[in-house]
Amino acid sequence: MRLVLKLFLGFFLITGIAAFFVMRVFVNEVKPGVRQAMESTLVDGANVLAEMAAADVKAGTIRSGSFTRNLAKARQRDLKAMVWRFPKRSLDYRVTITDAKGIVIYDSLGRDLGRDNSRWNDVYRTLRGEYGARSSPEIAGEEGDTVMHVAAPVYDPADGRTLIGVLSLAQPNRSIDPFIAASQRAIIERGAWLIGLSALVGVLVTMWLTTGLGQLSRYARAVSAGEPVPPPRRRRDEIGDLGQALETMRRKLEGKAYVEQYVQSLTHEMKSPLAAIRGAAELLQEPLPEADRVHFARSIVDQQERLTETIDKLLALAEVEQHGWLQTRDPIALPVLLADAAAAAQVRAQAAGVQVRIGSVPDLQVQGDGYLLRQALHNLIDNAIAFSPSGAEIALQAEVDGQGVRLQVADRGAGIPDYARERVFERFYSLARPGSGRRSSGLGLPFVQEVARLHDGRASVDVREGGGTVASLWLPLGAPGQRPRR
Repeated sequence: MRLVLKLFLGFFLITGIAAFFVMRVFVNEVKPGVRQAMESTLVDGANVLAEMAAADVKAGTIRSGSFTRNLAKARQRDLKAMVWRFPKRSLDYRVTITDAKGIVIYDSLGRDLGRDNSRWNDVYRTLRGEYGARSSPEIAGEEGDTVMHVAAPVYDPADGRTLIGVLSLAQPNRSIDPFIAASQRAIIERGAWLIGLSALVGVLVTMWLTTGLGQLSRYARAVSAGEPVPPPRRRRDEIGDLGQALETMRRKLEGKAYVEQYVQSLTHEMKSPLAAIRGAAELLQEPLPEADRVHFARSIVDQQERLTETIDKLLALAEVEQHGWLQTRDPIALPVLLADAAAAAQVRAQAAGVQVRIGSVPDLQVQGDGYLLRQALHNLIDNAIAFSPSGAEIALQAEVDGQGVRLQVADRGAGIPDYARERVFERFYSLARPGSGRRSSGLGLPFVQEVARLHDGRASVDVREGGGTVASLWLPLGAPGQRPRR
């Protein structure tokens, strides 16, 4: 089971079960709560009616007195009441009065006159000076709807202390069933909404947690695959701490591996120039003709320049390779970019007897690091100058290509041998320059390739039609470098 499902089920079960039990408690408490409220109302009504009936009970005119007449009139009323959306058209109560022995002397329904009610709990307890109430079946001996009875003592109006009877006020429990059902239904509906809301919150919380974990997972896979990737987005929680810990670990491991590779590469490339310098220095210690002495001294200077160039370019390449994403993103106009690159190469081009010409360039902008792009073009132009014969022309141009723009540096040099086409972007791989036979550091094109990668672009070197080489740098017209390509 996936973590996202585990988190969601755990959150939903906790909140859902809690909501279910709370809802069940409320539903179960509605019925007794409403009946308790009804009993309290019956207590008030029974005591008021007992006081009103006291005079007729004392005089023995309870069946024909004012109390009976007034109750009969009340029962004939058309109430036309709307109680919380439920209509009420008649009175639901029933009044019975017993004498001091518990014998019924008045029944508002006229059914139980003369019956002995002294053993019923409401009458029995009231005759003993206690609070009396009961809930009994509406029809004695049969199961079905129940009726709540609440009794109140009837005192002698003369002294207000002598018990002369008991008045019981009864109301069917079914009269409040619609209110109970409506309340329970409302609780269930709101409980369902609460459970639904809990599920929604669970989904949101789960997505919030798993989004961070998903980012860490994608980050770890990208690092494992050796892809450049920015550090996980900072979060102020344990997931954010884990992401920073992974980034720190990655940097330490990559830094260690990179240093080892860097030292090995540098050591390998320094062996040949150092050997040449040592050989020339040993020969200079011997008597030599002046021409040979000048030749070997010049060889030492050349090898020193090669070492310096290698170290400088290796440092520049290392700095670019350590960037997993662009540090600077600015709008760069293509005409300005190519013009700056051409101007920077004029001195060397003139010294080599080569002309640098700018062809068609669309008036567009790319987003990226202007310094790195100028350095990349400088390396491409520098290679073109090195392999071009005196009097040749190097053409710079740009053209729209799909969703991006292609920058091209074309020369009419010797071109690239077939065996070298797949290796020109390898670090330290270099071809001999025409005429001198000297080789460069072999780091210029790897630098261009790294700059292209940082800009979500690509670099290529192809044979030019009619002879020569075309070096291309394709750049997207969007905003590169925010997320490396997967």
